[in-house]
Order: sequence, then C-alpha cells, then structure tokens
Amino acid sequence: MSFKVKNGGIFSTIQDQGRYGLMHQGRTPSGVMDEYAYLWGQKLLNQKNRNVIEVMVGLKLEALESMSIAVTGADLSFKINGISLPIWQSYYLKQGDIISFEKQIAGQRAYVAVKGGFRVAKVYGSCSTTIKEKIGAKLKYGDILQSKKLPKESSAIWRVKKRYIPNYSKNLTLRILLGYQERYFCDEVKETFFSSEYEVTLQSDRMGFKLKGEPIAPTKGGIISEGIAFGSVQVPADGQPIVLLKERQTIGGYPKIGTVLPVDCFALSQLFIGSKVHFEPISIEEGESIIHNFYFNI
Repeated sequence: MSFKVKNGGIFSTIQDQGRYGLMHQGRTPSGVMDEYAYLWGQKLLNQKNRNVIEVMVGLKLEALESMSIAVTGADLSFKINGISLPIWQSYYLKQGDIISFEKQIAGQRAYVAVKGGFRVAKVYGSCSTTIKEKIGAKLKYGDILQSKKLPKESSAIWRVKKRYIPNYSKNLTLRILLGYQERYFCDEVKETFFSSEYEVTLQSDRMGFKLKGEPIAPTKGGIISEGIAFGSVQVPADGQPIVLLKERQTIGGYPKIGTVLPVDCFALSQLFIGSKVHFEPISIEEGESIIHNFYFNI
C-alpha cells in the first residue's frame, strides 16, 4: 500500500508519539502535537503506536493501491476525489483516489493514519520528524509513502461518536499545576495571571505557544537552567507566558509558574492565532483524575 504526494502542503510531516529518554543529550521529544486526535485515529483502525501524517493545510495524496485510512483532528476541508467528506472516521480508498486538505475551517492540524503505519526508518527510537534537528523532512511533491503490506483489509467504516469530537473553535481554559517555582510569583501577580485572558500570537509553533496579555513579573529574573517538562509555562523577561510543547528546548533558565495538563496542551496546539485562553489552577489529585479519564475514554 502506498501514497504519492501530489502536493506537500504547508507543513506535512510523519510523526508518532515521539522519542523519549534523550533529553539529557539535548534531543527534543517531538511527536504529534495533538495526541487526542492521534489516538482516535489509531483506534478507528484498531491499532496502536503507528506513525501518521500530521497535516496543516494543502496536502494532496494519490492512493497507489487500495487501503484503509482514518482522518481525525482539524477540519481542513477534507475531500476524496474533490468531494467534501466528514472526518473523525475511517475510509477505504481505492487505487487512484485523491485525498486533499484544502483550507483551514476549525483547528490547525489534521492526522492521516493508515492501517499498519508508514514504512519510515526510526531514528533514536522514533519515526517523528524534527526539522530543527535534521531528522526527517517535510513531505514534498513526488514523495512515495509506503505502508506495511497486510494480508487482508476490511472495508468497514468506523466513526467517532459526536460527543467525543472536540470543538477547536472555542476559547480554551488551560488547567495548570503550580510548581515549586510558584514562590517566585507573588500573590498579586498570580491573581493577575489567573484573572487575565491571553491571546495566541504568531510566535507559536511546535516548540511552544507564546501568549500575549497582562504581563506577569517574577521576583527572580532567572534561574539555573534545568530540564523542561511538556506544558511548562515559562515567563521570560517581557512577562508574556510561553506554553512549551512537543519540540520544546530541553533546558531553560526562565522561571516557570507551573505546568499545563497534557490533555489541554493537545487542545492548545489546535488553536488559531488570535484565539483566547485563560489559566485555571488545579490540584495534583484533580490532574490525575482528568488524565485517567482522558485515556480511559479513548
């Protein structure tokens, strides 16, 4: 089974859940930005831990053989042979079918999963593309994406129930666990932080989302550089928070007020520039319950 890339789009890459255990070597984990959409795509095809294409917009692929796919994530005007079709479901493609993602409607990143995954060599234990580390590359015209040969594929169609499909167009509440560096932010500053609305700026990418709003100033301007967790909210000198995501730097020396729950980071990665967010503090016990329920419901 294979695809031919007819148009690589803006930023289409092969991703999986990332590479781990290498941050001490300076290697970012990378991986799919929206694991929620990724995991549903895997479930629709009754598989786990297979790589996918992360699509922003503009991707066009030709099926060179019949195959089963699943499409989840952002609404990027998905079409098969020029006909608009719903996503968050599986499809059975025939040889010669063309799939395309033509414009952003809701969300930023869609995911194309194929039964068996794509044949891509693992680098440091992962198939994830990380351009800044020169691992993999963006998809381009003429690329051939081969997937694993399977003895028999079902043409059955599976769909995600509507109640599990997220709304990427609404403003977002980011639930945050305060960390030990909370002490670098006085009560007045924390009150400002939690009562303010922040806007997603153009300086937002796979590394992190920089927000714009009421600045907050820590009592300590810098710290000894240390490892950075997924979802850390770093506060640089300008006082504008940055939520660090999948391709974050491995160490940093700016104070961090806390860490956003991973499930909210997945949703954040789908927001358009100009979208609004606000922060809400939660306890560790609440965070554990939310994460448990998140994975239990997929």
